[in-house]
Amino acid sequence: MRLRIIKRHKEGKRYLTVSICPNPSSLHIELDYIGEMTLTFLVVERMVPQETEAKLSSRWKNSQFIRFFGPALVVSVAYVDPGNFGTAIASGAVYGYELLWAVWFASIMAMLLQYLSGKIGIATGQSMPELVREKLKSNSKVVAYWLSSELFAIATDLAEFLGVALALHLLFGIHLLLAAAIASFDVVIIFLLAGKRFRRVEMLIGVLVSIIGVGYVYELFITQPNLASIAFHSVTPILTRDAVPLVVGIIGATVMPHALAVHSWLTKNKLTKGDQEEKHRLLRYHKIDNVLNLSIAGFVNAAILIMAAAAFSGSSVGTVEEAYYTLAPLFGMFASVVFGITLLASGISSSMTGVLAGQALMEGLLGRRIHPWLRRIVVRGINVVPTMIAIYLGFNALDLLVYSQIILSLLIPVPLIPIIYLTSKRNIMGPFVNRRVTTALSLVFATLILVFNAYFLIQTILLL
Repeated sequence: MRLRIIKRHKEGKRYLTVSICPNPSSLHIELDYIGEMTLTFLVVERMVPQETEAKLSSRWKNSQFIRFFGPALVVSVAYVDPGNFGTAIASGAVYGYELLWAVWFASIMAMLLQYLSGKIGIATGQSMPELVREKLKSNSKVVAYWLSSELFAIATDLAEFLGVALALHLLFGIHLLLAAAIASFDVVIIFLLAGKRFRRVEMLIGVLVSIIGVGYVYELFITQPNLASIAFHSVTPILTRDAVPLVVGIIGATVMPHALAVHSWLTKNKLTKGDQEEKHRLLRYHKIDNVLNLSIAGFVNAAILIMAAAAFSGSSVGTVEEAYYTLAPLFGMFASVVFGITLLASGISSSMTGVLAGQALMEGLLGRRIHPWLRRIVVRGINVVPTMIAIYLGFNALDLLVYSQIILSLLIPVPLIPIIYLTSKRNIMGPFVNRRVTTALSLVFATLILVFNAYFLIQTILLL
């Protein structure tokens, strides 16, 4: 690094200007002051040791990554939303650790597919919904695709709404209907407070996901699961006919369509200049962000099922309330409270991501943008009335959670097919187009999801 000090003699005014280049290793200072009619320069150059320059460069790169960090954190709540609680409790109580392989399988699929979605935003500067609108061209086709997207937005919101309502009901002992009414306004207040400062939303989601993670570390510590069973069932797929709906639900609860749809929107908003150098740099950051956040979320996702297996296997637990009240006599009241707090954090964080996904879909497909809190009121209003009627009629909230995740699994192809198609086209992605092996692996994952969905549908039809 060279430091240049330039003295300039000139008749006129005196002022000092300091300009710092984007590279912090370059600093230029100009000093102008009243003097004679001559112009002289005194240049002093000092060489800074290489190790100091390396430290400055490293700090600069770290600060850039910190500014990028967040998109994968926002979508990681797909791994730990209330739907995961529902499928984990149902799986753990009936099958113990046997479906743990499905959690790892779904988490690995989601990690690759989320990476592809985020890559679209960086490579093209557009979100997946925006590119779909360009490709479909016809307004009728765009509206049809948007309506199908709103179906998974509504199914996602159902699980989030139930999660917050159940947590409030369990933690504060209020009637479930009253808790549902309060839950109707969960993140509306948060988005009103956050305003246009999106970084606040990312930070709050990070805090809530951390609460879930810490809570389940504690739950695993006190329930003391069987390590041998965990290792065996993590790598040994066991699938019975009766377990198929739960496996489909686990896939839907992890490879969530709304999270696939929003990731490209989140990453495209990180672009500033949009040149090739920046895109290559952000793609490196995206890989780190994606692997780091989704790996942690994947372990938390597995921990939810492991805890349920350790605590509820062989019991008659069939509702979320029974799960909550079963923990207290076995592991202490604090275990139940932690369970309730993590469920509340899960519901609120996933609600925030759901709002962002809905905004990305509407903005990208219809070219219209509305305030997040207003969209939240509309979507939540669609869910509140039928859900509250179901609660009033005595429907099991755990069953509602599980079936909402099955619906999500059936709707995964809506965003998944465009993501695989777009990332495999060089005329769209340019130098960031998928390698053949990446496209092949994503097609294998998509095929497996479709096979599980088809098997579930055939099985359900035959049982009618």
